[in-house]
Amino acid sequence: MKILIVGLGLIGGSAAKALRRAGYAVDGWDRPSVEEAAAEVDAISGISHDAAQYDVVMVALPPDAAMQFIDETSFQADSIVTDFCGVKSCIEQKVGERCRNFRYVGCHPMAGREVSGFQNSQENLFDGASMIFAENEKTDPCAVEILTKLYRQMGFTTFRHCTAKEHDSKIAYTSQLAHIVSNAYVKSPSANGFSGFTGGSFQDMTRIAGVDEEIWTRLYMHNLEQIREELERLIENLQAYQRALETEDEQALKELLREGRLRKAELDAEKKIL
Repeated sequence: MKILIVGLGLIGGSAAKALRRAGYAVDGWDRPSVEEAAAEVDAISGISHDAAQYDVVMVALPPDAAMQFIDETSFQADSIVTDFCGVKSCIEQKVGERCRNFRYVGCHPMAGREVSGFQNSQENLFDGASMIFAENEKTDPCAVEILTKLYRQMGFTTFRHCTAKEHDSKIAYTSQLAHIVSNAYVKSPSANGFSGFTGGSFQDMTRIAGVDEEIWTRLYMHNLEQIREELERLIENLQAYQRALETEDEQALKELLREGRLRKAELDAEKKIL
């Protein structure tokens, strides 16, 4: 099986290293300096700018670049083309605009770090992680089966299947909203001189604040309806806490905290079941 990874940043570079660890020889496509860095550490076996030679092409680019690449590139007939973008509906729509000679499967690896670039990629980044398949009536089950085998060998242990719309709705809450909250949280002047005053809570809240604004702005623009809905819901919930504090309503505040504690327990129980 001939595999090409397009985009050798944190995710694509880690995918290359994970596949190498699993015994596969994969080729890479990126900027010359990144290709050279990946080749120097044997993360890739070769460099190629011809996707038509490959059975499986993994596109690890930001959404706009991924859509352009998939739309304008020639692929081998009946090959599998998958992307790792954090939004799925816009890419699925672009692919579906006309007949394609390849089998497209939208995927999203639920793994990452607060840093980016090939230099931060790791062969074990996906160990124990979840891979999401965004499927529709055109999704080829054999292609999903082939990718599942590859992903399992890369270290993924959980596989979720849903529609692109369901994916974007869930990710708006579990990922995109969390990054907004963290990014907004660090803007408080109270953060000045924080050293020595922090514990795990501060680290948890600020870990993902340093987003790449170029990438994340476009992610939000491609998922506007869902992220707006989640942000409005969060603001509404926060306002309830604000009202309790402003009115010094201790009982109301206690009840809000109790509701949150019980809800967290429900979520923890659900995670154990999965």
